[in-house]
Amino acid sequence: MEHALTTTTFTLDGYRIARNLGVVRGIMVRSRSIFGTIGGSLQTLVGGNISLFTSLCEKTRNEAFELMLEHARQLGANGVIGIRYDANEVMNGVPEVLCHGKARLVERSG
Repeated sequence: MEHALTTTTFTLDGYRIARNLGVVRGIMVRSRSIFGTIGGSLQTLVGGNISLFTSLCEKTRNEAFELMLEHARQLGANGVIGIRYDANEVMNGVPEVLCHGKARLVERSG
């Protein structure tokens, strides 16, 4: 699936929705290693961007997004609209990231 056919909006410019295929989601739960926890804790002493935690969050979001796209592909979609992220902490230091959207089969308009 082309990332150009994914969006947070509910339309894709230049395309029309040929078929609605339903809601799709990707869920990722990830924990930090003991080394990441210690390293991140040390970075908090200095202040600023905590790069170890930023990297963990970015990787988790990306994996949830890719899982959502795979779910959409399984339904026969070539586009996903209305993409959103939700995050919760399953337990202390263990984030859950949910990426969800609406799977669509889209065609070029005009």
